[in-house]
Amino acid sequence: MNEDPSKGPNAAIARLARAMNYHDIEAFVGCFDAGYRSDQPTHPARTFEGSEQVRKNWSSIFESMPDFLAELLSFAEDGERAWAEWRWTRTQPDGSPFEWRGVTLFGVRDHRIAWGRLYMEPVESAGADIEETVGRMAGGQAN
Repeated sequence: MNEDPSKGPNAAIARLARAMNYHDIEAFVGCFDAGYRSDQPTHPARTFEGSEQVRKNWSSIFESMPDFLAELLSFAEDGERAWAEWRWTRTQPDGSPFEWRGVTLFGVRDHRIAWGRLYMEPVESAGADIEETVGRMAGGQAN
């Protein structure tokens, strides 16, 4: 079966990245199915359904972040699933830098994103090193 690569999951991710960088809310929302379900497994309270919430969320981001840039670092597809690694940057209203990195997993049906699992987090430039972090994970102190 030879599917048109311009209509598969990788094409949906490419359209999404393009819409993000052009701050084109109509093109962005057009990447999502009306019944889209968004999950953030490490932040379960952020779960929502519907492309209208996508519009609300990203309209706010595009309006408040005129220099928002989404770098698509890597992506792949497997059937209806698309995996993408991102770096999102901008300057915050107070002049401080904004940088988030992470991975999104999307299910694509009929050329639109039907569901997503987002693992995007702010970059922590300073903080605990690996030994301290592992020590905390292990329930004790860093070695």
